[in-house]
Amino acid sequence: MNKPDKSADSALTGWLPNPGLSVMLLAVWLLLNNTIAPGHIVLGGIIAFIIPLLARPLMTPRPRARSVILVVRYFLVLLVDIVRSNIEVAILICGPMHALRPTMLAIPLDLQDDLTITLLASTISLTPGTVSAEVSSDKKWLYVHALHIGNDEDLVGEIKERYERPLKEIYECLK
Repeated sequence: MNKPDKSADSALTGWLPNPGLSVMLLAVWLLLNNTIAPGHIVLGGIIAFIIPLLARPLMTPRPRARSVILVVRYFLVLLVDIVRSNIEVAILICGPMHALRPTMLAIPLDLQDDLTITLLASTISLTPGTVSAEVSSDKKWLYVHALHIGNDEDLVGEIKERYERPLKEIYECLK
């Protein structure tokens, strides 16, 4: 099977490190100025060329999602969990405050990539009743605050099964 020729793509990214960012910067410039006058197009083009060049040393390679279907499935699980957690938190805060058992948990991480760890931490923070507090400097632990917890191991297991494992699958981190 022949592989696609990426020479045109690499030639473009050689002098323009992030073409998508450049197009977005130009579009935002034109939208902010509410004009497509030639002078603004030229000035926006210059800005769209220079900013990615200056930011090139800051850019790190990102893993690519393996499948759109896996991403959609993850998103749907997250939506269901957000709705369910909203209801649970509403019931909890309407009840007696002394019944709440807030705690900090240390969740062991199997993920090592910054993007996937960030996605996991963001997912946890999006779900009402939990918030990601910190990632250890060695990227082996994610510290999470939970508003109410029945069993520490159950919450850790749920986070690892519902969020971390799918992220590993999406970004091909499975061994």
